[in-house]
Amino acid sequence: MPDPSKSPDSADLNGQKGFEENENVGSDPTGAAGLSEPSGNIDPKDQKSLPLDSGVSEDNTEFSDSNHKIKNKNRIAENSIPGEKIQPVLDEALVFCEAAQDFWQKGELENALEALDHAYALILGIETDDTDKLTQQKEDLRFMIAKRILEIYASRNIVINGNYNAIPLVMNKHVQKEITRFTQNGEKKFFIESYKRSGKYRSYIVSALKEAGLPVELSWLPLIESGFKVNALSKARALGLWQFIPSTGYKFGLKRDKFIDERIDPVKSTQAAIAYLKELHQIFGDWSTVLAAYNCGEGRVLRVIRTQNINYLDNFWDLYERLPLETARYVPRFIATLHIIQNKEKYGLDSISLQTPLEFETVTLSKQVHLKNVAKEIDIPLKTLVELNPELRYKIVPQDKYPLRVPPGKGDLLLAELEKIPVSYPPQRAYVYHRIRPGESLSTIARRYHTSVNRIKRANNLYRSNLIVAGKTLKIPRRGTVVYPSKTVTPTRYGIPSNHVVRSGDSLWIIAKRYGTTTKKIQELNNLSTTHLYIGQVLKIPGYKFEKAATENFKIYQVKNGDTPFQIAQLYKMPLERFLHINRLTPRSNIFPGQKLFVE
Repeated sequence: MPDPSKSPDSADLNGQKGFEENENVGSDPTGAAGLSEPSGNIDPKDQKSLPLDSGVSEDNTEFSDSNHKIKNKNRIAENSIPGEKIQPVLDEALVFCEAAQDFWQKGELENALEALDHAYALILGIETDDTDKLTQQKEDLRFMIAKRILEIYASRNIVINGNYNAIPLVMNKHVQKEITRFTQNGEKKFFIESYKRSGKYRSYIVSALKEAGLPVELSWLPLIESGFKVNALSKARALGLWQFIPSTGYKFGLKRDKFIDERIDPVKSTQAAIAYLKELHQIFGDWSTVLAAYNCGEGRVLRVIRTQNINYLDNFWDLYERLPLETARYVPRFIATLHIIQNKEKYGLDSISLQTPLEFETVTLSKQVHLKNVAKEIDIPLKTLVELNPELRYKIVPQDKYPLRVPPGKGDLLLAELEKIPVSYPPQRAYVYHRIRPGESLSTIARRYHTSVNRIKRANNLYRSNLIVAGKTLKIPRRGTVVYPSKTVTPTRYGIPSNHVVRSGDSLWIIAKRYGTTTKKIQELNNLSTTHLYIGQVLKIPGYKFEKAATENFKIYQVKNGDTPFQIAQLYKMPLERFLHINRLTPRSNIFPGQKLFVE
C-alpha cells in the first residue's frame, strides 16, 4: 500500500487479514481526530513546471547567484513569518523543489541538493499553528524534501534493469509458497472472493493502464492491496482499492474533505495509483522493486539500497533478502497472483463467475442532496447509488458542481425531479479539541475559536475558576452547538459525609472541588494555617452535616479496606445507582477506609 513513511514492521500483508471493511467511512475511526480536513493546494503532480529566475541555469555559479538574490528578497526572519505572508513562502519553497527535480533529471546532483536545502530553509521559518490548511502544506513540503534527498543519494546506487512494460514472471520458492497459500491453505476463500469482485472494476483499470502505457498485469494489484474492496481500511489507515494513506493520496491529487474522500473512488484512485507507479518506476527502473516500494514506501527501499554491500541493484531478489519479511512477501504474492490467473483451469478458477462491471452515466449537480432522497425520486435502491458513488462520506452530494453517477437512463429523470429533493447537511462535530499552551488563557482561546469563555467553561465543567493548566486539553464548542454541562449529582437534603480522609494525590483544591466548597472554608473549619496535608488526615467538610429525612431511614456505614461502592450496595441490597446518588458519588468515584457513607 502506498505509505512512504510507514514502518515496515507495521505493514499488513496477510491478505484479508491486512485490512478491514470500512462500512461507515464517514464516521471517524480514530475518534476526535477523524479524517482530517484536506489542507493546502500544494500538489506536485497537478502543478505545472514552474519557471525559475533567469539566473537559475545549469551552471552552478549562476544558480548560486540567483539563490542569494532570493535569500535577500525572502530572508527568513528570526521570528516566525506572519500568517498573511506564509503562502508566498510555501509557493517559493515548492518552486525550489521543482527546480531540484529538474536538476536531478539532468544529472546535476549538487545543484539539486542546494535547491532542496534552500526550500527547507524557507519552511523552517514558518509558524502555522493557527491554520490547518497551511500546516498541511508545510508538512507535505517537508515530506517531499526529505524524500527527494533520499532519492538523490540512492540514485547513485541504482541501475535501470528491465523493460518499462515487462513484469518478470519468475518462479521460485517464495512465489510457490504464496501460490500454495492462495490455492490450498487459509487464504483460498479470500482469493476467490477477491477474484469475483475484480469483475466490477478491472475493465476500467485495464483500459487506464493501457492508456498510460503501463503493464496491464498491474490491474491485479488491488487484489493484493484490498481484495478489490473500495472501502477496505487497513490498520495503517490506508483506504480504498489501491490503499492510499491520506498524505500519499493528497500528493497524487486525491481530495479529502468534509463531503468526499477520493481514495475510495475506484476511478480517481486508479489514476492516482498510475501516477504513483510511474514515479516509482522512474526512481527504481524495474517493476519488482517498484512493487516493494509501492507497499512499504520508496524511502524504506531507498535506504535498503543505499546501505547494501554491492554498489548497485542488479537483481530484486538480492534486495528481497534485505527487506523485512512482511514487506518482502508483497512482491511474491503479486507474482503468485499472476501465475494463478494465467493458469485458471489448473487452480480451479475457470468455473467462477465474475461480478458485472459497473455501468453508469454522470449528472452534474449543484445542490446538496442526500443519496437516499435521490434514490427515492428516481426509483432505485440506495445501495446502487452508494456503490456508484463510494467517495461520498456521508452520502451527501457537495453543492459545487458535483458529477454524480447514476444508473444508465436515470440522469434526465433526476434533473427533472431535482427541485423536489430537499437540501441535506452532513453531521458536524460538536467540539474541537485544543491543547493548552504556556501563556494562554480562556479569553485568548475563546477569541481564537470565536466562542465565549462561559461556553468553554460549561463544556469543561470549569465553574468556580478560570484557571487552566498548560498541557491539558480543552473541549471547544463549535458554532451552533448547544453546550450542556456534564451531569453532576447535586447535594440532596440527606447531606453527604461530613469528613474526608486525605489520600495520596489529594490537595485542598481537589477536595474543595469535589465537595462543592472552597479551600478557604475548609482551612477555616479545620483551623489550617497552611495548605499542606498528610495522608490519613481527617478533614471536616463545611456546609454539610449528617441529616435524616423524616420519611427515610438512613444508616451510616464506615468504609473498610477493600470495600467498593458495588460491594456496599450489594451488602445492603440497594441499587447501585441509588447508593451512588445519596452519597453524591459517580461510577468513577473512589472511596477510602474510614469514610462514612449513607446506606438504607
